[in-house]
Amino acid sequence: MPRRGLYLGSGLQSRPTSCRSEEETTVSAHTTEVEGNAQWLSQEAFDRLSAELDQLKGPGRQEVVDRIASAREEGDLKENGGYHAAKEEQGKIEARIAYLSKLLENANVGGTPPDDGVVEPGMLVKARVAGREMEFIFGNREVAGDTDLAVYSDASPMGEAINGAQEGDKVSYTAPNGQQIDVEVLSAQPYTG
Repeated sequence: MPRRGLYLGSGLQSRPTSCRSEEETTVSAHTTEVEGNAQWLSQEAFDRLSAELDQLKGPGRQEVVDRIASAREEGDLKENGGYHAAKEEQGKIEARIAYLSKLLENANVGGTPPDDGVVEPGMLVKARVAGREMEFIFGNREVAGDTDLAVYSDASPMGEAINGAQEGDKVSYTAPNGQQIDVEVLSAQPYTG
């Protein structure tokens, strides 16, 4: 049974939390989970990811196929490093194609969220987490592009606890290790890249 976050602010309901650590929610663009859930994406992020998908499905895929064919002509496949490297690259490209296809298929494309101080996907959030001030993007890693900012998913334990909270609200959630963590939302503004 999942643990539940406890909301200490202005009347929002507690939300179930998942069992992923905060470290697991600040993942690279290649490992963010989609799992059929609608993910908020800005139009810019949607366009950028669509272009990447088109490139991978066309020239990117063909380039790897050509390298595999070329390496195959070199002979013995058991000891052919070029062949194995190309096959590994093909697997990575196919995984990225599958990930992007699912993400874009389930994307909730919208403009910048309203600047109303409410934590929701697409917001740049400043919060005091367990006494430490943090700034992060709330939502999907893909929205962040090339930024060095941390990204917390709305499906993470902290994300579920702060989703819908307003500036000044205090929430608490149970981390996967059982520790109770307090969060105070200091500000929430639309992330503009």
